Amino acid sequence: MSASGKAVSPSERSPARQRVALVTGAGQRVGRVIALALARAGWRVGVHFHASAEGAQGTVAEIERAGGTARAFRADLADPAFAEPLVASVVEALGGLDALVNSAAGMERSPIGATTAAQFDAIVALNLRAPFLLSQAAARVMRAGSAIVHIADHMADEPWPDYAVHGVSKAGVAALTRHLASALAPGIRVNAVSPGFVLAPPGFPVAAAERFAADTPLQRLGTPEDVAGAVLYLLDAPFVTGEVLHVDGGRRVRR
Repeated sequence: MSASGKAVSPSERSPARQRVALVTGAGQRVGRVIALALARAGWRVGVHFHASAEGAQGTVAEIERAGGTARAFRADLADPAFAEPLVASVVEALGGLDALVNSAAGMERSPIGATTAAQFDAIVALNLRAPFLLSQAAARVMRAGSAIVHIADHMADEPWPDYAVHGVSKAGVAALTRHLASALAPGIRVNAVSPGFVLAPPGFPVAAAERFAADTPLQRLGTPEDVAGAVLYLLDAPFVTGEVLHVDGGRRVRR
């Protein structure tokens, strides 16, 4: 069952146990930066990975060198049965679960007119089904005052025809955020961060990235640190739930 009762602010929590966060996809890219930022903020961190074992161990090692606590956990998010065992492993190893950051995702090309049913299903399974299943499993063990943050994407609002299914799946993440926020209130808050262009997909042309920056009101691309800062804010914003925070340099308001 989900946590219930009056939500509490971070300052009202018992100091008896250091807070625990699970970050999916934390062996590389944005997930890694989020995990490191959480550790610097005093969280014990569960570092999820699937194929990037070396990266995950590197994330754990960096956290431990800085005096923090972290453990690596392998799970295939495409497996419908992954969620319950992953949550149970984190709780057993780190002593609880106070935050979930659903960062893992793929960014596979899926042009309209050339995408198969199998490609569609694989993208949606990783980008949308996995956050739903993991959030559902995490909510069963989280106490009141916990939080979930999804990583959405500007492509939910800004069409890129070559990445159509990715955009559709991330629009689903935004909708999922609102549904979970309603279902899990008041005990668990659920929000999302929707980054703009932060890290280019493999093979993305440099010139195209430069044009994208020039077309962004703040005249630059984003960084993983921009996303991590937004995640930290939402985890400790006790009166914010059901929101999608756009960290996109102003692309949604550009002329």
